[in-house]
Amino acid sequence: MSAKPDSPHRATHAGREHVFCSARCRDKFEAGPAKFLVEPASAESPIADPGAPARRYTCPMHPEVVRDAPGSCPICGMALESLDVSPDDDGDDAELIDMQRRLWFATALTLPLIFVAMGNMLPGQPVSSILSPRSRGLLELALATPVCLWSAWPFYVRAVQSVRNKSLNMFTLIGMGVSAAYGYSLIAALFPAGFPASFRLESGEVAVYFEAAGTIVTLILLGQVLELRARSQTSAAVKKLLGMAAKSARRIREDGTEEDVGLEAVQVGDRLRVRPGEKVPVDGVVLEGQSSIDESMVTGEPIPVAKGAGDAAIGATINGTGSLVIRAEKVGAETLLSRIVALVAEAQRSRAPIQKLTDVVAGYFVPAVIGIAVITFALWASLGPEPRMAHALVNAVAVLIIACPCALGLATPMSIMVATGRGASMGVLFKNAEAIEVLCKVDTLVVDKTGTLTEGAPKLVSVVTGDGIDEGSLLGWSAALELASEHPLAAAIVEGAKARGAAPSTAERFSSITGKGVGGVVDGRTLALGNRALMDHLGVNASELCDRAEELRAEGQTVMFVAIDGAVAGLLGVADPIKASTPEAIRLLHAEGVRVVMITGDGETTARAVAKRLEIDEVLADVLPEQKAARVKQLQAEGRTVAMAGDGINDAPALARADIGFAMGTGTDVAMESAGVTLVKGDLRGIVRARRLSRHTMANIKQNLFFAFAYNTAGVPIAAGVLYPAFGLLLSPVLAAAAMSASSVSVIGNALRLRRTRV
Repeated sequence: MSAKPDSPHRATHAGREHVFCSARCRDKFEAGPAKFLVEPASAESPIADPGAPARRYTCPMHPEVVRDAPGSCPICGMALESLDVSPDDDGDDAELIDMQRRLWFATALTLPLIFVAMGNMLPGQPVSSILSPRSRGLLELALATPVCLWSAWPFYVRAVQSVRNKSLNMFTLIGMGVSAAYGYSLIAALFPAGFPASFRLESGEVAVYFEAAGTIVTLILLGQVLELRARSQTSAAVKKLLGMAAKSARRIREDGTEEDVGLEAVQVGDRLRVRPGEKVPVDGVVLEGQSSIDESMVTGEPIPVAKGAGDAAIGATINGTGSLVIRAEKVGAETLLSRIVALVAEAQRSRAPIQKLTDVVAGYFVPAVIGIAVITFALWASLGPEPRMAHALVNAVAVLIIACPCALGLATPMSIMVATGRGASMGVLFKNAEAIEVLCKVDTLVVDKTGTLTEGAPKLVSVVTGDGIDEGSLLGWSAALELASEHPLAAAIVEGAKARGAAPSTAERFSSITGKGVGGVVDGRTLALGNRALMDHLGVNASELCDRAEELRAEGQTVMFVAIDGAVAGLLGVADPIKASTPEAIRLLHAEGVRVVMITGDGETTARAVAKRLEIDEVLADVLPEQKAARVKQLQAEGRTVAMAGDGINDAPALARADIGFAMGTGTDVAMESAGVTLVKGDLRGIVRARRLSRHTMANIKQNLFFAFAYNTAGVPIAAGVLYPAFGLLLSPVLAAAAMSASSVSVIGNALRLRRTRV
């Protein structure tokens, strides 16, 4: 469902609560849940295929509608789309195939129908010299009947559904218009003697409009086919992502032999060999080998990434020239690719807040059009020129056809579907359509430091020794203590000691003082490692190294004092390197007019050093997780539209509180669930790309809405005959149908431009 969690539009059916995007949808559901929403087919259901999982279908404009079989939406009448996209789908849409078949059949009969009806206007021998008026009318009836009955049948079904469900839509107007033109012509062709003079032409004949009815059906079918083709293209992004997955994996057995298995057979912990040029089958960690992996299809970055033992490997990426052995960490729906596909599909089905405008307009538009058509008929029947009733019918039908709000309904969903697919190809995953709309309004970005601005992998960068202490001994003893510690910086000290050739000893009587540091006995010497507060707690005089410690903090390092046998022996400086892409990202954000605020749990000196280097506008240090969310709330109270970027569990409250949250794809699952946008690469430049795409998308939606509103605003009065008194111009139903189809195609074409927009 696309409604927010705090939405009041809720309803319960069969013990399950459903959330709706509006009170209107909820009321319709409560009035007839069996018609409105159907749960997926079960194994016991007679329509279920025991050998295959049930597929579900939804409406792109009303995602709260879910059915277990193809069909039409009970609200808007549009064809339902499958929720379960498969890379093996050959692109043959049953609805599209059916509409194409009906279109070709209608075209084959409508062309001769037009020739017969308008043959007198063509050069050469007129049709009237070959056929009598009655014979011509009966021939038109024979040609038009299959078109207006069989080809147009889906329109009638949806029109009846719209009345039955009390949800008038475009098919209501189409059904009324076509049936009125065909029904009147049918009676006129079979029983012309029963019509009074007000229906007759100057020649005394009763005019028939079979060619208008047939052409309307053909043109509307053409519009439907073009629309269905365009909508099928919007799922290409999901299919492309699904198609990236490897089809099999080479598993290494316990005895060292290897076997090829299907991807579904891979389990967490399995060892898999990835040969040169092959796709990485699942998310995992490299155990053996060295190579470079092309991750562009997932991250959008074209440069291959070097991989060695301990590095992460993403499923569906392409291995380079080296051979790797990886351990499977995430399989099936847990892989990054599967999560990306799920996010993209969900975002494409969601609704942007701007679409509420369309819903409100549509709720009043169709009844208003029917009213205008009735008034048009009455005015022409009472005040129009002869034959009054014929003119009244033609103009009323033209009003019904030209006012079909299909372009209005497509304006927002088409742009959203194209934009989410485009974002996925750039490594920017929108969770829903609302995120796209809100993002272009953001004027303040709140960022966490560790893992967002920085690599999130601290490294030992400085070692300062006291008198009589050599660096190797200091590192070896310190690493011995940190081996037993769970502190995030402990691993950096251990790895740094190993890199410098200092082998850690064994620590005894290890102890940890929360928030201060650790202690123990190493090689018979009493050691303590931690912050200044630990030194004060132990009574160690560390004043001689305090100035040097402050210098290291000013460089952005986290400093720890080392005490040996009650005397300060040295300093260890650990820093989290700034991502290479971060300075450019901050510069681009400033160029976009976005204020950048860094909120971090790190100390004041370290935080300000990083902020100064990156030219960040505001810094808040020593902040707890709940304080991050409070600061976001405070900025919102100042009238700012706030985005939050973070990667850890501690960032989740602030991500959820912000107007829109950005989660680093390299971070935790909790952060990704709390955010509206996920940056697969964890690169802040993705925020700039996402913001530009958001801006282009909203402009595209507004263009579509303008086209739709302007078209209907101008088209309805012209169809009603407002130009006739001054210019003698009337809009025939045929031209009205052509114009209606053209408006839908223009909206679709405009939305598809987003696929080529530079961001």
